[in-house]
Amino acid sequence: MRPLDVLYADVDGTLLGPGGSLFADAGGRPTGRGARAVAALHEAGVRLVLVSGRTRARLGEVARVLGASAYVAELGALLVEGTDPRATVVPCFGSYRGPGSPFEAIARSGAAALLLERFRGRLELHSPWSAEPREATVLLRGLVDPEEAKELLERAGLGWLELRDNGPVRRPLPHLDLPEVRAYHLVPRGVGKAAAVRLHLERHGIDPGRAAAVGDGPADLEVGEVVGTVVLVGVPREAADARPRGTDRRIVAVEEPGPEGFARAVEALLGGTAEGPPRTGR
Repeated sequence: MRPLDVLYADVDGTLLGPGGSLFADAGGRPTGRGARAVAALHEAGVRLVLVSGRTRARLGEVARVLGASAYVAELGALLVEGTDPRATVVPCFGSYRGPGSPFEAIARSGAAALLLERFRGRLELHSPWSAEPREATVLLRGLVDPEEAKELLERAGLGWLELRDNGPVRRPLPHLDLPEVRAYHLVPRGVGKAAAVRLHLERHGIDPGRAAAVGDGPADLEVGEVVGTVVLVGVPREAADARPRGTDRRIVAVEEPGPEGFARAVEALLGGTAEGPPRTGR
């Protein structure tokens, strides 16, 4: 890994543990490793950029508390440069060019209702967070094939939309009789974490080879198309074989989920230790 300038970090299930806590590991036990890893990044002069499916309102305060220089909300739909009320907001709406917000257009289209009906029992709104004011995406959960959803949307004349997998939902949901539950975002085609990260790199003139990402799902793996290294936490080591085709990007798998895995990732990326002062990369 070349010296690191910026780290793009997924939030829920990666940087934060159960209940959105920086101080809880995946099992809910107290840990300070995630906080020490964030401190190590700042001590090394590495920019921290949060990249999440959360809304701009919910993510902004987390970014401010953690000292992030920027954040990407709603799975890539909004790049926010800074954490104060005057921060620059850059829309990343992909193929959407209509009036109003993408969320309003999705609501008018009936696309969410179409998916909920087709995948009844396997897909539902990701409450209570789906009820928060959103600007670009509809938040769902369950277990479906995004490709099947894509075909359904195209047949209905809604090919400008797609269903994106944002990784596992780790809290128990016993009313869903599914082997696992994943979070999904219904978004305009072209919206994604990778597109927003690419835009941030370009705006700041950062060499992609000096950028890395840490996450826990397919949307984070796709960021490997635009940064030098991706570390996936809470996944088997075989996931490291998922290098994007035609690139020399590195994919690293860390079996520990949550803040413990994030700390392991930071330690490896800095070439030091997240338990104490690392060797600076800049």
